Amino acid sequence: MSASNRTGPSPLTFILTGIPGLPMSSYWMALPLCCLYLLMLLGNCTLLWMIKTDHSLHTPMYYFLSMLAMADLGLSLTTLPTMLAVFCFKSTSFRFEACIVQMYFIHSFSEIESGVLVAMAFDRFIAICYPLRYASVLTSTLIMKAGAAIFMRGICVVLPVAVLIKKMPFCRSRVLSHSFCLHQDLLRLVCGDVRVNSVYGLTMVMLTKGLDSLTILLSYTMIIRAILSIISQEARAKAFSTCISHLCAILIFYIPLLGLSVMHRFGKHLPPLTHALMADAYLLVPPVLNPLVYSWKTKQIRRRILILLCQRRSQQHA
Repeated sequence: MSASNRTGPSPLTFILTGIPGLPMSSYWMALPLCCLYLLMLLGNCTLLWMIKTDHSLHTPMYYFLSMLAMADLGLSLTTLPTMLAVFCFKSTSFRFEACIVQMYFIHSFSEIESGVLVAMAFDRFIAICYPLRYASVLTSTLIMKAGAAIFMRGICVVLPVAVLIKKMPFCRSRVLSHSFCLHQDLLRLVCGDVRVNSVYGLTMVMLTKGLDSLTILLSYTMIIRAILSIISQEARAKAFSTCISHLCAILIFYIPLLGLSVMHRFGKHLPPLTHALMADAYLLVPPVLNPLVYSWKTKQIRRRILILLCQRRSQQHA
């Protein structure tokens, strides 16, 4: 079917798939999936509410953390409709235009999250390497500009991907590998020349997530050097502990992302179950785990949660 036929009486649709080997409407998948989404919503919304209401958390680190929570919410809510439709309602047909929109937002929020992780690495770098200049460097104006730049980058770099894929002819199988739309998955169904799409997609990834990962690596190289130069063992441990949550967030985000990218390009011989599980981990694990990691490792957030629990318990006994 050519691109010109999409406006005809038979619109182009794709078939979404669930977990290979499991029934499409299996409760073994639907129930855990709903629990993960509820946990994601509860964790990230609670984190945003605490940062907004507690004035002691109005610092650059927590402003960046709130951006990370919003990116996680956007990424998860983008995939929520189709994943629930596939696993809970056995609805697999998905219109081409809706697939393009979902693909755009998935990749945009992923770019935004990667940019926020870079900003948080810069925050830790200034806090540990130049603590006396922290307040003068990370001003409210700089944080707002950084947030706007991260948001605009996520919007702009993915837009050409959506425009290019929309003009491609799809005449092969229309069965997707996942219960949501990804750029790499759509490209394999195109029957035309995809060199421009592939080159731009690879260039975009290298100039965004590639540079982001290198920037984070460079930041932590200098952070570790600064920590090792501290004479006091106690002060060294305290300085390193302030980075643990961010390091966990980096690993939670980049390990599934790199695994999925490598499998799409070099792991075509792997079973479909491996691709499906890695894609689901890439989109579900970071939004679920990030609030838990920061709540567990950040003293201010942990204290705030304990205060709220104590207040609620006292209200119930009153």
